Amino acid sequence: MSGIDGLVWREFGEDDLPALTGLAQACLAADGGLPLFGRTPLARARLLQTRTHGAWSGDDLVAAVGVGTARTPATATGLVHPAWRGRGLGGALLDRAEGQAGDAGLLVTTETWNAAAEELFAVRGYTRTFLEWVLRHDLDALPEVTAPDGVTVEQAALGPELFATYRASFADRPGFVEPEAGEWLGDLRDDEDFRPELTLLARGPDGEAAGFVTVLDDWIDQVGVVPGWRGRRVGAYLVARVLRGLADAGTDAAWLCVNDDNPAAGLYRRLGFRDFGRRARYLHA
Repeated sequence: MSGIDGLVWREFGEDDLPALTGLAQACLAADGGLPLFGRTPLARARLLQTRTHGAWSGDDLVAAVGVGTARTPATATGLVHPAWRGRGLGGALLDRAEGQAGDAGLLVTTETWNAAAEELFAVRGYTRTFLEWVLRHDLDALPEVTAPDGVTVEQAALGPELFATYRASFADRPGFVEPEAGEWLGDLRDDEDFRPELTLLARGPDGEAAGFVTVLDDWIDQVGVVPGWRGRRVGAYLVARVLRGLADAGTDAAWLCVNDDNPAAGLYRRLGFRDFGRRARYLHA
């Protein structure tokens, strides 16, 4: 059907993935955010949901939304090309997503955040439930962090001790939901990007685990320090060791995500990480 400014609206599918990734890359270039969104696997997962709707100007995809209706609330991810913003396309995509969601409510995920979208969601009655910084560290300059007194670091074995260290590090975080040990370890083991050689366990002088870090490709996935060792540079030392390992392997940059209200963001920035945009979720019940 015809739409805003003579655009043609239609559903899109697998054959349109190059156009979808191109649209995501244009938004990332303007707004920053999760760079993985500009690659086929995540673009497919976020945008090729149960129902799709896109706006085309000739051969160019300028706006798109994917809506998943298998769960409650329904889920959606949408994008508007930076050159086409300010023309009501974001509102049109949201109308489409809400129509597909019906009475199930709608959870909108944005992997590349911008202030105009935040304003649109607020006006439409959405509540932001999640906001996370994406941080990048160029590995041409590495931080020097001295090992905390008595702490040693080793490659972590994928087993009960690593899971127990994860659980001890995160159990006191608000909203923590403990997964099954086998599921958590299996997710790491089965991830094709898992870097076992850079997944590390820190031990205190008594041999007890003090903290851990897991790595997926060039991403620092999770960093945790058990309560008794917090404030003693264990996390900083683990991250610095990973950065050195990635640099030695020929990687140009390292990445991580950190919640907007997590005080660890200050630590990462002191270690040389720089802001690369944000990602968020919004709920309309």
